[in-house]
Amino acid sequence: MPSDDPLCGSQSHSQGYFKSDLAACGMERVNGIPVRLLGGTGSSVTVIGIGGHTLGTLADRGEAIRIVRAAIDEGVNFMDNAWCYHGGVSEEIMGSALKGGYRDRVFLMTKNHGRDAATFRRQLEESLGRLRTDFVDLVQFHNIVREADPERLVSGGALDAALDARAAGKVRFIGFTGHHWPHLFQRMLDSGFGWDTVQLPVNPLDAHFRSFTSAVLPLLVERNIGVIGMKVFSGGSIFETGVSAGEAISYSLSLPVSTLVLGIDSVRQLAENLEIIRSWSPLPDGERQRILDRVAPWAGDGHLERYKMDPE
Repeated sequence: MPSDDPLCGSQSHSQGYFKSDLAACGMERVNGIPVRLLGGTGSSVTVIGIGGHTLGTLADRGEAIRIVRAAIDEGVNFMDNAWCYHGGVSEEIMGSALKGGYRDRVFLMTKNHGRDAATFRRQLEESLGRLRTDFVDLVQFHNIVREADPERLVSGGALDAALDARAAGKVRFIGFTGHHWPHLFQRMLDSGFGWDTVQLPVNPLDAHFRSFTSAVLPLLVERNIGVIGMKVFSGGSIFETGVSAGEAISYSLSLPVSTLVLGIDSVRQLAENLEIIRSWSPLPDGERQRILDRVAPWAGDGHLERYKMDPE
């Protein structure tokens, strides 16, 4: 039976989002969790992933490890991390959690701050050591935020270093991330390099201020680039508008994202999010618009999207 997933079929949409690969139609659910293709990578990922940043905030490393393993045992297969998170603690936690065969069950991603070849290589080797793996499925250039970043990746040799790492089998795919300036994403996409993935903010607030989902998401869908959503709850500030966790997740999943990275700080919270995911169905256009209208009075100046503010 055809799926009504927004990554499936030739549904029409006023913003042109739903132009996606019919192969996604064959990917339904794993243990009740919807699964989608990660762009043109050929890899299938669950629509939620475990965010590495939150793991590093937990005082009890054992609880952090339990969260990762419980998620994998429930069927979640996308793991997010970054070299910079808490001085490497987040990667160390995930590396410990992925022992005992868990590594083989996941799509593992980390992020790299290198803008030159030497920095990229050093950080990648440190990440691999902390994660206790010979390779990551995906490495993403982290936090494209400065005007010079798109050019520096090329002129400094970081992109060449990533390609060398891919040729050596240390990474499978290459992408980039950020949450400040959509126009920098457009420049990255126009660089001529065939990016595999992009990680960007996806939530109802985003539509009203410096919007990634308006300016960037259609380009990613058109080019079949894997979309990794983050900031689903806008750091918790979405709740100030009266939108619930379930509504925020449902709204975000009703856009053509491959997966949503969620920060989860307890096994109980994991269970609550999985309950939302397992009962999820795409929101009609009208319901998405109602959510957008509800947050509009708070969203116009970006004060609830603090992650979009200038970093310095």
